[in-house]
Amino acid sequence: MVVPEHFGMPDKRRMPTTTLPNWRCFVNEDPPEFELLAEQDWASLKGPERDAYDETRVDYHSELIIVETPAIRETMRQGRLLTLVNRREISARRGLIVSGPWATGKSTAIKQLGRAHELRVRQRYPDHDRIPVLYVSAPPNGSPRKLATRFAHFLGLPLKSRHNEMDIADAVCEILTDAKCDLVLVDEIHNIQMATSTGKDMSDHLKYFAEHIPATFVYAGINVEREGLFTGVRGKQIAARCVMQHTANFPYGSQWASMIATMEHALRLHRHEPGALARQAKYLHQRTGGSISSVSHLIRAGAISAIADGSEQITRRLLHTVPVDHNTQSDNPRPQQRHGDLGDAA
Repeated sequence: MVVPEHFGMPDKRRMPTTTLPNWRCFVNEDPPEFELLAEQDWASLKGPERDAYDETRVDYHSELIIVETPAIRETMRQGRLLTLVNRREISARRGLIVSGPWATGKSTAIKQLGRAHELRVRQRYPDHDRIPVLYVSAPPNGSPRKLATRFAHFLGLPLKSRHNEMDIADAVCEILTDAKCDLVLVDEIHNIQMATSTGKDMSDHLKYFAEHIPATFVYAGINVEREGLFTGVRGKQIAARCVMQHTANFPYGSQWASMIATMEHALRLHRHEPGALARQAKYLHQRTGGSISSVSHLIRAGAISAIADGSEQITRRLLHTVPVDHNTQSDNPRPQQRHGDLGDAA
């Protein structure tokens, strides 16, 4: 038997979406797909063909799917609404802030908003060379020039040391206005500390961008209400112009179980019993504290481990060997395993 050509494709790393070419690659990528071979065909694979087949499945599971959580849906709804409300605004456009603890899907939510918006714009204006969306992250220990440089880097603008922050900002605003940009995504907004003079300067510079680019600005950051983003006159201006969307870990319940079932349906393992992972929903919640980031890692790592060790199924025994991130592990230590708990029982 000959393994289909898409197995064993050259390695293609996913690059950060902080440049225009990489952002467009992200937008253009369809959700991952993979069809398992029939049992007889799979059993007949030997040597390089088996390796290529398994490597392609590893690539598939390393990405898996993005589960559309309530936070993602609400962020996309609110963001879409604001782009429409702001369409004819001249000044004081409304923005959106997505705030919550770490690893609760903030960056994923605003990127999915940006992707959906860009695809709509492409469909509406198929022959126009636009830049509908810009994505940047606020620099840590930054300055107005560093912030402006992030915008310029996304656009691929050549910079020289003699260019100050206003030179860069004006060039960015001109290009984005001409390119009909109407959605600016600013991640890691908690890096702007209003308690410092540098943070205040960065806030003023971001306000300059928001006033000179006719676009809806969407921000994401860790617990921004507690990080001082809304303090002082500058903070009050931000708070007065933005709608707030919160993200959080999932409580144990029907939404959590549904999300686990969705992720399980996406698995491509030859010996995995349907529903076995869904029966582990409570255990998975105990391990991850309801963190979407942590459970995604745990399931993806479990699937890849099942391919590597040849078991081709995710059991509690296997999940128990997979560590999660330190914060989650510290807050939610592994439940003690009894001898009878090592199989698939919940």
